[in-house]
Amino acid sequence: MHTVNLLIHLVENNQALVYCIIFLGLIVEGEITVIATGILVHLDALPLWAALMVVLSGGFSKTFLGYYLGTVIHDKWSNVKFFKFFEKRVRLMAPKFKEKPFWSIFISKFIMSSNTIVVLFSGFERIPFKRYLKAEALATIIWAPGLIALGYFFSYTALNISREIWRFTLIVLSFFILYTIIDILLSRAYQLFEEFYDTK
Repeated sequence: MHTVNLLIHLVENNQALVYCIIFLGLIVEGEITVIATGILVHLDALPLWAALMVVLSGGFSKTFLGYYLGTVIHDKWSNVKFFKFFEKRVRLMAPKFKEKPFWSIFISKFIMSSNTIVVLFSGFERIPFKRYLKAEALATIIWAPGLIALGYFFSYTALNISREIWRFTLIVLSFFILYTIIDILLSRAYQLFEEFYDTK
């Protein structure tokens, strides 16, 4: 029977690769990568400060790269149908994006899978870079340690139930699903609030 020690040894023996995966994972996705990092920190497979630095550097790289890519999309492909659909989706998620870009960008960081689209759209819409960077930086500074702490809690709770790797993984997966459901409900509540506020 394998315990979580197998995972710990695997990560400890391949730390450079794990940091690369975390960094790239943050550019492509975000939430799951950071929560998984928090789990590895709790298991002592990664040191907290090194993990936090990699998470922050990945998060800020996405901030700059996403905005730049958004400007490129605007300049070269703004009339392509796919990007018109992309624009409609952002307006659905954040109806007040143009009027209140700061809060739309800030809040998108805490809505699963929304931030990547909003970051690209900020560049696409040429939101003033200083305002965009201020919102992204403030959100990232809160979001990164918050999700690492959440991963730490998931791991702590799962480890208290079982050290057997498959049961541990199943418990953590259950927490991920619960987190996703809560995140979807909160994002929907925010959209309804925005719509209600807009009609008023």
